[in-house]
Amino acid sequence: MNIHNQLNILLVEDEENLHETLKLNLEMEGYLVTSAFNGAEALEKVKSEYFQLIILDVMLPILDGFSVLENIRLAKIESPVLILSAKNASADRINGLKIGADDYLTKPFELEELLLRIEKLIEKNKKNITVSGSNEEQYKFGGHSIDFKAQIAYLANGEQISLSKKEAMLLKLLVDHPNEVITREKILLAVWGYNVFPSTRTIDNFILNFRKYFETDTKNPKHFHSVRGMGYKFSP
Repeated sequence: MNIHNQLNILLVEDEENLHETLKLNLEMEGYLVTSAFNGAEALEKVKSEYFQLIILDVMLPILDGFSVLENIRLAKIESPVLILSAKNASADRINGLKIGADDYLTKPFELEELLLRIEKLIEKNKKNITVSGSNEEQYKFGGHSIDFKAQIAYLANGEQISLSKKEAMLLKLLVDHPNEVITREKILLAVWGYNVFPSTRTIDNFILNFRKYFETDTKNPKHFHSVRGMGYKFSP
């Protein structure tokens, strides 16, 4: 049995026997499984917790799977989604992939194939959220210099600031993706490793600190921006 450390899967399937069978098999593989039996319940759970994978049936009560998927992607939630569908029509498959599904499996399916696809999607997602970027240990911008290894910032005015490990990690993530909006979800996963999300204020406080250190005018920042409803951006 593989043990997947705290990998949480949201299983959205209203057919009880299939739901129980899948849940049991996933738990035997070492995954944590959270259940939802209709579309509205699925959306509620997705917005309060991060899932490494969402298994989503199409024919659901209240809100169908495609509508759930559209809502998830509109909310900038990047968890991989594997759609399960009794509909074999290629138009449905194309529609699912077009609106943001990562994979699509038609019923009936082999359990072994499902487990393999789950493993592949989770592995691919893990690679996407690691704070790797460049291996540069020093970074310069606006007259400032950051030494990530020593966790020290040398400011343009000659001051030196000791950075906490989390500050250095968040700075590294932002500077490795210049002018790119990094979602709050990606930051929390890469820097804090949270499954259950704390309030946005956690990151906001770090961004405020960065403005104090690196901006000449904290009210009109040039480098560290909050993008409402989306995330955060660093501009060199």
